[in-house]
Amino acid sequence: MNLEMEIMEIITNAGESRSEAMIALQHAKANNWELADQALLRSKEAAKRAHKVQTALIGLDEGEGKVPVTLVMVHAQDHLMTSMLAVDLIKEMIEMYRR
Repeated sequence: MNLEMEIMEIITNAGESRSEAMIALQHAKANNWELADQALLRSKEAAKRAHKVQTALIGLDEGEGKVPVTLVMVHAQDHLMTSMLAVDLIKEMIEMYRR
């Protein structure tokens, strides 16, 4: 496993997830519900890809510090967590627009 490539996979997929959620919000604001739902689905799929890599890295580490913690690793984790929070909030906002 190329650790740097795996870490970049987390970053890019987390960013894609957040971006698609923002696109969904823009569609919701325009009452384009089908497009909003499609963007949310793409957001969910990107988040799954990022989380899959994160889970694999956690499995490799086995809680024993086997995977080195670098600044880019910390950045990837931060990027994923803030993306997840943004997506959760955006979903709530979209539901408010639906009402």
